[in-house]
Amino acid sequence: MTAGDDKISGPGPVAGEAVVHHGVLSRLRNYFLTGLILVGPIYITISLTWWFINWVDDAMRPFIPMALRTEAYLPFRVPGYGLVIALAGLTLLGFLTAGLVGRTLVEFGENLLNRMPIVRPVYKTIKQIFETLFSKSGSGFRKVALAEFPPGMWSVVFLAPPPAGDVATQLPEGRDADYVSCFLPCTPNPTTGFFFYAKRHQIIELDISVEQAMTLIMSAGMVQPNGDGQKKLAALVEQAHGAHAGETSPAPPTVPVR
Repeated sequence: MTAGDDKISGPGPVAGEAVVHHGVLSRLRNYFLTGLILVGPIYITISLTWWFINWVDDAMRPFIPMALRTEAYLPFRVPGYGLVIALAGLTLLGFLTAGLVGRTLVEFGENLLNRMPIVRPVYKTIKQIFETLFSKSGSGFRKVALAEFPPGMWSVVFLAPPPAGDVATQLPEGRDADYVSCFLPCTPNPTTGFFFYAKRHQIIELDISVEQAMTLIMSAGMVQPNGDGQKKLAALVEQAHGAHAGETSPAPPTVPVR
């Protein structure tokens, strides 16, 4: 046997070791992604809820007398105490303003604000927005559509009430044209965007809810309206089980080189 034969007959790479190594990494990766999908949304939801509760508590703290604060009787602050006080106060305020005396006081306050040059437009605008958003008969965003904005590109928009008054008259073709109000939110912050008017035949209405469209915009298209997160999670778990089965399966036999 020559020196060249010795090199050939030496121990070669074992295919089973590579398969086992790849199976372990694949299984760990899928387990990590599965845990991330499970824990991530729960953690973010709890964090945002906790932040909102603390924010309301801090905002209501100056209005709560020291004798009524929880830290006056307990060695710690009770989270959510300010939120409960705020909800009870707003409900009581709404109950009082529903009567004749309450309506009279509200009208007096509004008349006082309407006489202030700088405060008047700000108050009226904010009041109209709140009435539109929280009124049961309000005509806020109810439909989602696609609009060609900018030209050559299609964007997801929310449809608002059609133009009225002088705005509808001054638009091209005036009141004879069927215009709709479109709000184009930005990604990932939907509170900012563009507002424009478009003819109804220039847009394409979508059969999705406003919540689904908001999720689509905030995720920059990563979460589709018809996507099923549970199916993706089940696929990851199934893939992890497949990797585990591949790891425990016997390695293919190797043929020694003679």
